[in-house]
Amino acid sequence: MLGRSAHVDTFTRDHLPPPETWPELIFTLPELRYPEVLNCADALLDRWVESGQGDRPCLVTEGETWSYARVWACANQVAHLLVEDLGLVPGNRVLLRGPNHPWLIACWFAVLKAGGVVVTTVPMLRAGELRTIGEMAAPAVALCDARHLDDLEAAAIPGATVVPYGGGGMDDLARRAARLPEWFPNVRTAATDVCMLAFTSGTTGRPKATMHFHRDVLAIADTFSRRVLRPGPGDLFTGSPPLGFTFGLGGLLVFPMRAGAATLLLERAGPEQLLEAIRRHPVTTLFTAPTAIRAMLPMLEEGGVGRLRSCVTAGETLPAATWTAFHDRTGIRIIDGLGSTEMLHIFVASPPEETRPGLTGRVVPGYVAEVQDEEGRPLPDGEEGYLAVKGPTGCRYLRGDRQGEYVRRGWNLTGDVYVREPDGFFRYRARADDMIISAGYNIAGPEVEEALLRHPDVAEAAVVGLPDEERGMVVAAYVVLRPGRPRTPDRARALQDFVKAEIAPYKYPRRLEFVDELPRSPTGKLQRFRLRHQGSG
Repeated sequence: MLGRSAHVDTFTRDHLPPPETWPELIFTLPELRYPEVLNCADALLDRWVESGQGDRPCLVTEGETWSYARVWACANQVAHLLVEDLGLVPGNRVLLRGPNHPWLIACWFAVLKAGGVVVTTVPMLRAGELRTIGEMAAPAVALCDARHLDDLEAAAIPGATVVPYGGGGMDDLARRAARLPEWFPNVRTAATDVCMLAFTSGTTGRPKATMHFHRDVLAIADTFSRRVLRPGPGDLFTGSPPLGFTFGLGGLLVFPMRAGAATLLLERAGPEQLLEAIRRHPVTTLFTAPTAIRAMLPMLEEGGVGRLRSCVTAGETLPAATWTAFHDRTGIRIIDGLGSTEMLHIFVASPPEETRPGLTGRVVPGYVAEVQDEEGRPLPDGEEGYLAVKGPTGCRYLRGDRQGEYVRRGWNLTGDVYVREPDGFFRYRARADDMIISAGYNIAGPEVEEALLRHPDVAEAAVVGLPDEERGMVVAAYVVLRPGRPRTPDRARALQDFVKAEIAPYKYPRRLEFVDELPRSPTGKLQRFRLRHQGSG
């Protein structure tokens, strides 16, 4: 099952979950049969330079364009820095922190080239969240955009040497790497060596680290991207998701570079900025959340969408009305994908010509999916049940943490309730757990509750997701204050601001209501369903 590892630091191999708890992996497509020795940096980056196509545009910003050759050279120089100056050995973890930027991608490749394990984080995370990730991943090095150092330094991750980039100082990564060779011999990692840890919010609020192999990175490109999206070398991708989310990693790095295409990187990527970028640049492919699509609709009256021909949404349900309205204004048939951090990317979606409003799509070639009952028995078409998936990628939690919650009887259980139509299309019905999906972000209610409870005015707190026309769901908090604290709008705003400072700002409760008491069962268990019913009424 596992090839001979090139890792000197065996942390990730040692902390894979027991093999008997893994999902069944299937490799039905010929392109999924990878060699035993595989470094995905070779397939995504080096091969374009080695084949004489290094001058092809790779990364575009508002101010400059990086060719494949420049990304390759900078990644090689950073790999030398990691190994020769910072003492990195294959298998060490390297934490990355910063917005979508060419240097973040150069660092990502440098870690893989050196045989390391990438831990890419989003810049919105606060010190406490970074500290938890550091405790779990135990990185040896952290490479950080100089503008986002404060929270990382406050996290004080033990054993991690922090190196900034983009600040221009004498200790800046780019300055230090510039003196090093532009060629680096990539470590000959096994296809089954872990190359990245991706963190996902658990329903309990504590994140889980998903473990992905070098072959997994290529598998998501050789299934969804190759068979559904079908990009070519002339495409220009852009989008809103951070590279620290696997949706962004696939859509803005892996898929374009597997095809020899380019990506327009935006550090600010709200709906207005996205639409402006699409109109100013020859963007052909967009990755974003349904919330952004809804926000763009009124703006489409003022102009077109340039050369855009493909749009992929994920992270939340795409309403049929939004799909139809966007199609009517642009002629583009949105690909509504279902994926997960555990599976690395999208496994249910259909190519544009087959998409239908209100339906997610068929299973992506290379994967199989079925709807099951609570005992794992397949249900007939038309009956509601739990979505179960198998394919070339699958859930492996670091240390097997809560592995049995996601993998059962060899299937990956995504936590989604679906119905399969007779023609093989899957129709989303609901989440099976308490995860709040708002504007494409996964938010764990208990994590927000814990943040609120750290405020001295709060005695009790309960957080649920409520339906919201604009964001799909919205985070709603019900708070019991300590005696003597007045219930005022200013106090509610102060609590919201407190949460923004404690955890990533996108998780804060947009609705906050003061209550005398929280609903509980006779045994004292919090009854969140009553709050959801109350808030939706």
